[in-house]
Amino acid sequence: MTDARGSGGSEDGSAATEFVLVMLVLLPLFLGIFQLGLFLHVRNTLTACAHEGARQAANYNGTLGEGRAVAEDCISDSLSPGMAGGTTTGTGSAGGQLLMVVSVRATMPAIGFWGPRFQFVVSGHAVKEPTPA
Repeated sequence: MTDARGSGGSEDGSAATEFVLVMLVLLPLFLGIFQLGLFLHVRNTLTACAHEGARQAANYNGTLGEGRAVAEDCISDSLSPGMAGGTTTGTGSAGGQLLMVVSVRATMPAIGFWGPRFQFVVSGHAVKEPTPA
C-alpha cells in the first residue's frame, strides 16, 4: 500500500536517524574547535599580560613588585581575577643583559568548561633599562 506521496513508507523516520548520525560526528568536532579557540585566547591573553608586567618591571625605576601588580591587574581586567593568583616574578640574563621575567601559571578544563583541569605556564621577558646618568 502506498501513501499519498506515492512512496511505500519505508523511509519514514530516516531524516531523524540521519540527523543523529551526522550530529555524532559534527558536535564533537565543533566542541573540539571551540575548546582549542578558548585555550588559545586565554593563553595569548595571559602572555600579553605577562609581557606588560615585564615591561613595567624593566623600566629604569620599575620593580618586580610593580611588574607583578600590572600583570595581575591586566589578567583581572581581561579574563578573571581568579586566574591572576599564579603570577610570579624573577630575573634572568641573556647576552649580558638583565632580564625581568613575569610568569603566569594557569589551569583550564580539558573539556569545555568542565572536566579534568590541566596546567600551563606562560612568561613575559623584558630587558632592564639602565639607570640614566
